[in-house]
Amino acid sequence: MAPDEWNDLQLKPGQAEDIPGLARIWHDGWHDSHAAIVAPELTASRTLDEFEDRTRAHLPGTLAAWHGGRIVGFCMIEGDELYQFYVAPSLRGSGLATVLMKRAEAAMGPGEKLLVCTVGNRRAARFYERAGWRRTATESYTVEAALGAWVLDVWRYEKTLPGQGNS
Repeated sequence: MAPDEWNDLQLKPGQAEDIPGLARIWHDGWHDSHAAIVAPELTASRTLDEFEDRTRAHLPGTLAAWHGGRIVGFCMIEGDELYQFYVAPSLRGSGLATVLMKRAEAAMGPGEKLLVCTVGNRRAARFYERAGWRRTATESYTVEAALGAWVLDVWRYEKTLPGQGNS
């Protein structure tokens, strides 16, 4: 689909009944983009059940992207951080991510924002850079995992989002 075909994309606050669909997209997308670049122990711990638990824990900051009566992606916003950003793997290259990013940024409001990307996740890094995010550092970042806190090297991205009426 061309990006203009996503004009009817709806971003809705995540609901408890959305957890299975959100977790499936997160699980599948995470494994597709991270399994080859993180420790095997972390990959093994990333089960669908774990992603359902994580989705439940972060549901208050979750915006589900709906199109054609189904969830096709989501973002999680925590303060000034775009904490998670995923589209269904089958829809990569469709223009959905570009539309979802614009909607996520609008939901975040104006000011300096950040997101992190696991070092080595070059596909995501290229997308963030095309969307105007600038890589500002490589740093350690602690993630939650069933096996306890896990520290990853990440690329930190920042972007100053305009206020209403500014461009």
